[in-house]
Amino acid sequence: MAEFKVGSLDARATKFRTVPIAVTPEGFWCCPSQTVLQKTVKNQNQQARPKVGASPPASKASSLQRALTISSERRTHSTPTRSRANSDEQRCPSADNATSNPPKVASERPPKQHKISVGFGQIEMSDLRVVLYGKDGVAVKMSVHKNILAENSTFFSDKLARQSPVSSIEVPDCEDVEIYVETVGLMYCNDVKQRLIKKSVPRVLRILKVAELLGFRACVLSCLNYLEAVPWAGEEEENVVSSVRHLQTEDYGVTPILKRVCSDLTSPPNDTFVRIIELVLKSSDDRGRREMKSLVLKLLKENNSSCASSSADLCVETLYSYCQNCLESLLTLFQQASDSDFSEQSSELKEPVLRQITLEADNLLWLTDILAGRNAAEEFAGLWSNQRELAGLHSKLPTKSRHLVSCVTARLFVAIGKGEMLPSKDTRQLLLDVWLQPLMDDYNWLQHGCRSFDRTVVEEGIGSTILTLPLEDQQTILLSWLGSFLKVGNSCPNLQKAFEVWWRRTFVRPYVEQQGSRSQSGRS
Repeated sequence: MAEFKVGSLDARATKFRTVPIAVTPEGFWCCPSQTVLQKTVKNQNQQARPKVGASPPASKASSLQRALTISSERRTHSTPTRSRANSDEQRCPSADNATSNPPKVASERPPKQHKISVGFGQIEMSDLRVVLYGKDGVAVKMSVHKNILAENSTFFSDKLARQSPVSSIEVPDCEDVEIYVETVGLMYCNDVKQRLIKKSVPRVLRILKVAELLGFRACVLSCLNYLEAVPWAGEEEENVVSSVRHLQTEDYGVTPILKRVCSDLTSPPNDTFVRIIELVLKSSDDRGRREMKSLVLKLLKENNSSCASSSADLCVETLYSYCQNCLESLLTLFQQASDSDFSEQSSELKEPVLRQITLEADNLLWLTDILAGRNAAEEFAGLWSNQRELAGLHSKLPTKSRHLVSCVTARLFVAIGKGEMLPSKDTRQLLLDVWLQPLMDDYNWLQHGCRSFDRTVVEEGIGSTILTLPLEDQQTILLSWLGSFLKVGNSCPNLQKAFEVWWRRTFVRPYVEQQGSRSQSGRS
């Protein structure tokens, strides 16, 4: 970081201000940001008696800059850059005028302007002045060379070709003065790409925008090469894609960049999705399977709204095929584990079977969660409610091995309670008849041995499902639950909220309606 003198262009002004400025080893400088400029000017204005032409104390940055050796790699016609800068602020009205008519002076006082003068290459041989007018009254005058700008920029080449001779070009309403100056400085470099190394992605995108406006093809290509090689993701990814996509119509070769985020495949990658599901379901490592199931589930929930309907249908069809496989495998394993001979076998022979039951039930729970999240679990609810044989064998297995099967039932009740699916009355009735009791049998284990089990959500789901049935069916199920609850307490679901609703529907509502009918008949 070198030091840069900013003074008035008016010969009558003698006050100087110091503004930090970045100088490259090759010799050209990068314009200080407007924030730095304004902050420096503000700090200088606050000084009571600024010393004319005084240099600030040497800093580590400036000492390091003086120690740099100017690169020998430069254009044959170019020498190390000499930078000069001047600042000009509108002079304030005299004290007499301010006293005689202060309101008028305050209202007519023009905004402050800050002028900077910059030179590139051999300053004494410059033959063109380019003036940039930016925001907040900042103006930059660049002393440049016609042949350099015409050779590198179609914008300047056209400007110079229209008029002859041309000694000055003005650029009004310059959106990014800092980057504009830096981009012009890059025209004096032999290797633009080398100058972009270690710059941030947002800054290179700004340079790309200005280079495109100037028709600085070498710089645009260097920026694209940088973006193709440097890592970027998240918000930067969206900015990069939006910045380069429109360049596809030009001969810049942006395809390698866009290939990072999009494929040439024209059809939805359903085969890839099937492969991912298959790999997760067949995983043998507990931790890896658990983490990838959570990740895939999260990603699927994120893009539910953006999935095309055809792709979504293919995904659901794939998921149902795996559900069917898991159900068939579970039934076979339950039959094997409930056989009388199985209990007499050694633990070494029983353990693989029980582990496989846990694995298949966990896979089925994951698939159920995906289907419910995609509002596509109605068909599976019908399949699950018809598994009477599986439910009948449920009580013959150890709770430790079978409890994940009850988690599948609980997830379906939650989906119904949240409105994630709308199964028919017969399906809801059958689901309660077949699977509510096995769930209640495992409830104590689920509360204390399953970390992901949310008792409150499950109980609300069960209660909501019961309350969707006809009142007589509600009564049958809730009275059966009441008998269990009075025996084991919190070891079974607490359905008191559903019980209260059923009570009001049974005992209070008829009385209120009867009273309303009598009142209405009395008025008539």
